[in-house]
Amino acid sequence: MPHRYPIREIARQAGVSEATVDRVLHRRPGVRGGTVLQVEQAIADLDRQHTQLRLSGRRFMIDVVMETPRQFSGLVREALELELPGLRPAVIRARYHLRETWGTDELIAELDQLARHGSHGVVLKAPDTPEVAAAIGRLTAVRIPVITLVTDVPMSTRIAYVGMDNRAAGATAGYLMCQWLRHVSADVLVMTSSTMFRGEEEREMGFRTAMRTYDPARCLVEVSESDGLDETCAALTTQALSENRDIAAVYSIGGGNRGIVAAFADADRTCEAFIGHDLGDANRTLLRSGHLTAVLHHDLRADMRQVAHAVMAFHGALPGEHRPRASGIQIITPHNVPD
Repeated sequence: MPHRYPIREIARQAGVSEATVDRVLHRRPGVRGGTVLQVEQAIADLDRQHTQLRLSGRRFMIDVVMETPRQFSGLVREALELELPGLRPAVIRARYHLRETWGTDELIAELDQLARHGSHGVVLKAPDTPEVAAAIGRLTAVRIPVITLVTDVPMSTRIAYVGMDNRAAGATAGYLMCQWLRHVSADVLVMTSSTMFRGEEEREMGFRTAMRTYDPARCLVEVSESDGLDETCAALTTQALSENRDIAAVYSIGGGNRGIVAAFADADRTCEAFIGHDLGDANRTLLRSGHLTAVLHHDLRADMRQVAHAVMAFHGALPGEHRPRASGIQIITPHNVPD
């Protein structure tokens, strides 16, 4: 039975003799099952208490760097700040570096500044480019761990990716779309905010794969570089609707859903099925009004908890590596919108 404590300490914690602990640890006969469980529980209690002692008084400063619409960065900030009190006795504070659009040079300069000034960890949502990967490498070189959030930069030295399996999310959207359009003749508008975000690319690939499997004759109309902003999405959707009279469904990968809804209304066109991502205030309203058919969502608080654990484990404040697991994909409809 693996452990790292003196037999005397285990015996004191379990309330049994040292000889009994020795027999349990070496799996010798003559010990009741209940006593074995008592010793095993004592070791588990010591593990937990040891971790608490290591965390006591530990303070971590993490930096959240994101290129994303304000709606989503607000969700991330809220989730992180709700999760932080539950991480005590460790104390984690966050600094936010948030923009709806970053120039490449500005983003790299921001990451390099963190490398110079120091941080206990960087949570990053950024395009998957060689420049970003190189900046992550410079952070790693000064022992600042980087965790990518929602969209990955896989060919980098980041220590972990936190978020849903984006290809599976896209495939889920494709499956749902095929079911809802089974008896409807309609082209599907697929809108992304940028071709440089790995997560959006993976969602689109998953969506296309599912559509080819379940509805291979269906026409998909791709529109990219929307920035995920309502105004841009409205203009791009208006243009797409004017050029294609058969568009009557939407898979919005990158946001800007209010703009898409407005464009359909201005063109006096019906949207038979509309699938989006993330449960911000705008999408909640659109769900309740019936404009959104479904939203694919994941538990951002659980994501933030995984981020915090990865940072603490990197700095030796938690045992083990704490490899994050993919977030569960939740399907939210107008009938199960959480309060």
